[in-house]
Amino acid sequence: MAGKIPQRMCIACRQMKDKRTLVRCRVTPEGLVEIDPTGKKSGRGAYICSAPECVAKARKHNLLGKALGAEVSAEVYDGLAALAENDGQN
Repeated sequence: MAGKIPQRMCIACRQMKDKRTLVRCRVTPEGLVEIDPTGKKSGRGAYICSAPECVAKARKHNLLGKALGAEVSAEVYDGLAALAENDGQN
């Protein structure tokens, strides 16, 4: 019998979803925000859906910066947008 699947909340749509379906971003020890594709790196993390609407909302309202308490570069949001675009094509 399989164990419970961890649930996390998307910072944009505020819905609880399976951790594996979300993208994790984290703050590095240097204070930079990066996408954590494995979801296992250390540091404060925040989760976001790979839906284009969620990425757009997070960028517009700087939700990642607020959730992580750090400055988020445009490259991070661009990376999330690319992931959302690729996810929609699969």
